[in-house]
Formats: sequence, C-alpha cells, structure tokens
Amino acid sequence: MSHVWRPLYVVLGIVAAILIARFFVVPPQFGVWERGYMYGWHNKAAETWWANFRVGYKGREYCKDCHPDNYNKIMASPHKIIECEDCHGPAIGHPDNPPKLEIIKSRLLCLRCHTKLPYPTSLRSQLPGFLNPDEHNPGIECVSCHDPHSPVLGGK
Repeated sequence: MSHVWRPLYVVLGIVAAILIARFFVVPPQFGVWERGYMYGWHNKAAETWWANFRVGYKGREYCKDCHPDNYNKIMASPHKIIECEDCHGPAIGHPDNPPKLEIIKSRLLCLRCHTKLPYPTSLRSQLPGFLNPDEHNPGIECVSCHDPHSPVLGGK
C-alpha cells in the first residue's frame, strides 16, 4: 500500500511548497480586495503607475497638422485604414524627442499585411494588394516602386 501513499505525500509536499512560496513571492496587494479577497490579475499598488503612464500612440489626428501632404494622400488611398504610427512607430515624444520619427523602408513591414496568413480562417488573400512575396519582386524594397502614402500599382 506504500506505493499509493508515497506519491500522495509527494503531491501534498509540492502543494505545500507552492503555497509557502506564494506567501513570500506574491505581494499582499495583488488581487481584488473590495469584494473580499479573490484571485485576480490586478495589483492595487500599480494603479497610480498606470494612471500616470503616458500613452505612446497619438493617432493620425496628431500627424495631420504638420504633415498635411502625406495625410491627404493617405486618406485618399486604400491605406486610410492604417494609423501613421503602425509604420512610423509611436509618436509619444514627437516632435521634440525624437525630432523625427523613423521611416521604416523594410519590405517586411509591407509584408505584414500584404501576404497570406497561414490560418484557414484568414481572408487576407481576398484583399486587394495581396501578393506572393516569392514571386513579386523578391529582394527589392517595396518603397522603391510604391509610395506607401499613395500605394498605386507601378507608380511612385
């Protein structure tokens, strides 16, 4: 019968070790206290940190006053559904720090949206602008032929 009790003692020892470790590792303010203690992914001590956290993305409305040409071109294109910061990065400190946002010319940036996803439910291949990167100008950056603010076939 010891073959039954020995694994049970091991399991109980592991559970006890986890509970003791939890006591020392998990902060006391971690959980939902207002409704009585219950587990939740909420750290009461972090509320002030999140209240003071500056959001990194500002949206295209922030960009349009200083960059009206690019704004107007992109709003008249199929890319109007894409926020500026999806390609240029967060504008949290722009225009002061950094003074200029990064212009990413990598082919991989375009392929994030313009290639097929390996999921059966993805309908991306039905979108206009879908391409096979192995057949469509492999090794050439997209911006050498296409202006992302006005993505017309063959035109820049």
